[in-house]
Amino acid sequence: MEPYATAEQVWAGGLIFARVGAILMLLPGFGESYVPPRVRLSLALVLSLALWPIVGSSLPVLPATLGATVGWVIREVLTGLAIGAILRSFMTAMTTAGEIVSLQTTLGFSQTANPLQAQPGTTLSAFLMLLGVTLVFATNTHHLFIGGMVGSYEAIAPARPLIVSDFTAMAVRTLSQSFMLGVQLAAPVLVFALIFNLASGLVARVMPSFQVYFAAAPLSVILGLSVFTLSLGVLGTVFIDRYRSVAAFFTGGAVG
Repeated sequence: MEPYATAEQVWAGGLIFARVGAILMLLPGFGESYVPPRVRLSLALVLSLALWPIVGSSLPVLPATLGATVGWVIREVLTGLAIGAILRSFMTAMTTAGEIVSLQTTLGFSQTANPLQAQPGTTLSAFLMLLGVTLVFATNTHHLFIGGMVGSYEAIAPARPLIVSDFTAMAVRTLSQSFMLGVQLAAPVLVFALIFNLASGLVARVMPSFQVYFAAAPLSVILGLSVFTLSLGVLGTVFIDRYRSVAAFFTGGAVG
């Protein structure tokens, strides 16, 4: 390797590749099962070569022992997995919104294969997950991922101790915010379902002989999907704005 790169350069590139490759394994859109592994590895290699002149000065020197070398690599892989998991966990807001809408419109039984998850889910949740990934690329939010990779070397520099408590607190906060956002995104359908169910119950009390269920079930689906369709534009705008703020968090160079 000496005619092409020194041992220190190979070490720096490999250390960057360990973190960047781990992040790409979990990023929305890049880390999906339908993306070929060779494509992800090639992209991680290209990004590592591009980031090396920028973040190379913050990397530690080549350790003298094999144990220290393996320890640094494992540390960078764990750091990358933690960052990727935080960015990916916020996507569960769309799944939560889809499950709530499906439950309120009596479409929870409609299951389909979700290409972004390892298990099937409701049709609406799979649709919203695909919509979320599409919005990430349509609004160039994936550019913030690269900025976040660079900013992560300032926020979690390899020479500094790995702050596990801050990562844990941020993961818990991100998951709680994603669940709350999912409920907020489904709020129009929740309000509709509350009013509709109250009206159906009132009709059932006033007219006991009237079969309310047979009339309410199709109306619940039609009207609920209509409300969902009308609120879809606002839903996507709110989600991508919140997700961009999460993606830009590491770009700002702060954690915790």
